[in-house]
Amino acid sequence: MSTGQTTQQITRIKKLQKKIKSEVGKAISDYNMIEEGDRIMCCLSGGKDSYVMLDILLDLQQRAPIKFEIVAVNLDQKQPGFPEHILPAYLDNLGVAYHILEKDTYSIVKDKIPEGQKTCSLCSRLRRGTLYGFAQKIGATKIALGHHRDDIIETLFLNMFFAGKQKAMPPKLLSDDGANIVIRPLAYSREKEIAEYAELKSFPIIPCNLCGSQENLKRASVKDMLNQWDIEHPGRIESIFTAMQNTSPSQGVDREQFDFRSLTRDPNAPLKGEVAESVLPAFDFVDVSNNGHIDLDAASSIKRVKDEHKIAVVNTYTP
Repeated sequence: MSTGQTTQQITRIKKLQKKIKSEVGKAISDYNMIEEGDRIMCCLSGGKDSYVMLDILLDLQQRAPIKFEIVAVNLDQKQPGFPEHILPAYLDNLGVAYHILEKDTYSIVKDKIPEGQKTCSLCSRLRRGTLYGFAQKIGATKIALGHHRDDIIETLFLNMFFAGKQKAMPPKLLSDDGANIVIRPLAYSREKEIAEYAELKSFPIIPCNLCGSQENLKRASVKDMLNQWDIEHPGRIESIFTAMQNTSPSQGVDREQFDFRSLTRDPNAPLKGEVAESVLPAFDFVDVSNNGHIDLDAASSIKRVKDEHKIAVVNTYTP
């Protein structure tokens, strides 16, 4: 925390830290992200999100009722001009155990992807493979990534708009090979608050020059859409995320998630409705033997004829 900060800034930092810490704690609890004895490999990119994630996890580590270890790991992808000294200096000052992995994925991406094309997909695949392998090398039981709630929602819309899939980023994920568990402790936190907290804390942010130079990326377009919604319709982003936590497969159209083909009705099931039984039409008083109009309101007022033990019939009009 900078010594030149005002009292107002310090107060704001404490408020944001408390809020984000509460959200991270809830996410960890809801998804059982961290357990006793875990060794968490905290992936540090040099961006605002991973700095905040590490900051909050270190704070929680001191207060949590369970013991877990944190190891910070950065992948130096050999991007031109990457300031290699910043992260080691920052982590040394914190006294956090860390590893800096050096692998020239930048040259691979530039060689494989034509100029002007989207590089994010290949870059993230190469980065993910390297980090997953290293996690096993150091005996990490969980891999922590800095994706936040906005990332999760953006990914949902990206997949809906451009891939035809209703798919996002889960807060907790088992890798396809079953060897690693990925956690996203910031899953409940908003990007705008993470960004404000990172700025107030003066984290030494390192920009990604590889993808940062590409304009009009699909994610940027979706982000703009969501930001506009956030301005025009406060609470909509929160509602979208809540909806993602309350899915109903039987109310959707995905045949893999729900067996629609095997649905059958129960002919003996009693009549039930979403309104009180007393206001339902008295169908047992209705004559349906002929074509015509049936007055259900009149049917509801007719009583059984006790002396003849018969059911009264409503007159119907037959054209």
